[in-house]
Amino acid sequence: MEEHRHSLYQQVILEHNRSPQNFWVMNDCTHRSEGLNPICGDHIWVYLDANDNKIHRLSFTGEGCAICKASASIMTCHLQGKSITAAKSAAKDFHALAQGNVSDSDDRKRFGKLIVFATIHRYPARVKCATLAWHTLLGALSNAGTVSTENTE
Repeated sequence: MEEHRHSLYQQVILEHNRSPQNFWVMNDCTHRSEGLNPICGDHIWVYLDANDNKIHRLSFTGEGCAICKASASIMTCHLQGKSITAAKSAAKDFHALAQGNVSDSDDRKRFGKLIVFATIHRYPARVKCATLAWHTLLGALSNAGTVSTENTE
């Protein structure tokens, strides 16, 4: 069962890498930030159209490894239409998931497709790839121009 789940997770990551969702430049965004992972070379931008504590649209662009791109793609799907408060909470929760700090099976259900990253903590060098989009999202929400994985963990 574990092997089947692992291959399913790999398939979701590969699909979002090949055909990322919400992969476009939002020229009329209200918030944006640039994210860098100097260790891996991932370099992305996250764009939001948000006001009144709600994310109306969310997109990203850039170059990155499959894990980085898939995480950003799934993140944009997961957060469309959510409140900014919920997005910040989701970023905190995702970071805990990527670090391997979420174990309760009922608790894990709230992650939806993001659960594919539940085992990323087994590959410490890849955690920053998975969390870059989330750090960049938080950077956009706090009006930080550029964020780096080397300054956040």
